[in-house]
Amino acid sequence: MSENPTVVLVHGAFADSTAWNPVLAGLAARGVDAIAVANPLRSLYGDAEYVRDVVDGLHRPVILVGHSYGGMVITEAASKLDAVRALVYVAAFTPDHGESALELSGRFAGSTLGEALLAYPITDGGNELRIDPAKFPGQFAADLELEDAVLLGRTQRPVTETALTDGLNTDQPAWKTLPTWQVYGDADRNIPAELFRWQVSRSAPKGVREVHGASHAIAGSRPDEVTATILDAVAFTTAH
Repeated sequence: MSENPTVVLVHGAFADSTAWNPVLAGLAARGVDAIAVANPLRSLYGDAEYVRDVVDGLHRPVILVGHSYGGMVITEAASKLDAVRALVYVAAFTPDHGESALELSGRFAGSTLGEALLAYPITDGGNELRIDPAKFPGQFAADLELEDAVLLGRTQRPVTETALTDGLNTDQPAWKTLPTWQVYGDADRNIPAELFRWQVSRSAPKGVREVHGASHAIAGSRPDEVTATILDAVAFTTAH
């Protein structure tokens, strides 16, 4: 039996690490060690390097969990991390070599994210994007209580266009060699559910949960299903 892993949670664009709080509580209740990383959201390669630094500092095996754009980050990061035992994609991109978050999000119709975004220039070049707070509840978190969804919109972390257009650099995506799990909602307005299903078909995960009615904010609105998926990965890795 393997050493119990630490679960490392990586948020995506338009969120921060507190978005994982309900899942952290669920994992803690089951005695699972977990941390939520503050994803910089500056560039895919820089964000992945930061996650690698965090993982290297733990000095123990880990399960990487990514939400949304965080799926890009954990896939890139895991390519150079021997400590990773499994990957869990939570309403997340599961990219292959050269694919970007922007390209994947437009592969199937259904996303209304573009209509909700605000863009503005940043001092080091390029643009930064955030979801219009007035549109955030309906766009990102339609199945949360309105008060909670509004708060998420007010605390969101913007993302650079660079991060969303960077293509996966590694030639051998980690999901091709590591056990993976997928959980996502069929009412996601940021990333079409059809993309999630297509990603499942090509990545052959160990387990899949499609949660009826769940929004992009699935970690907050359906934490039990997300936690259960992560616990499946923990159980598998500790048994092997």
